[in-house]
Amino acid sequence: QAPLVEVGGGSVQPGGSLRLSCVVSGFSLDYYAIGWFRQVPGKEREAIACTGGRWGRTSYAESVKGRFTISRDNDNVRVHLQMNNVEFEDTAVYYCARSIRGAMCPFTWRGADYRGQGTQVTVSS
Repeated sequence: QAPLVEVGGGSVQPGGSLRLSCVVSGFSLDYYAIGWFRQVPGKEREAIACTGGRWGRTSYAESVKGRFTISRDNDNVRVHLQMNNVEFEDTAVYYCARSIRGAMCPFTWRGADYRGQGTQVTVSS
């Protein structure tokens, strides 16, 4: 199984909610930061949320702060991105990734050693 697999993408109306999950395998979330990134064709990939290990901090991009929440399951194998009050501009392919630097947030796409395959989120009315 791939180290990171995203699930939960799909279509949602503006103002609605969607939850993405990143299912991890082969390592402990206690010791690694997991980040969510998104990319729209023709634009740079954007880091939007990060959770930094068992005692680490969380961080958010300004574009999603107050609307999106990153969290980890107690089973320590899933990292969720709860997306509330979504906007048309949230349409993108969403990826999760693991930081190469251990449990520190935030980190860049280039600073990841494992990356998921991505899941499409489309906001439309």
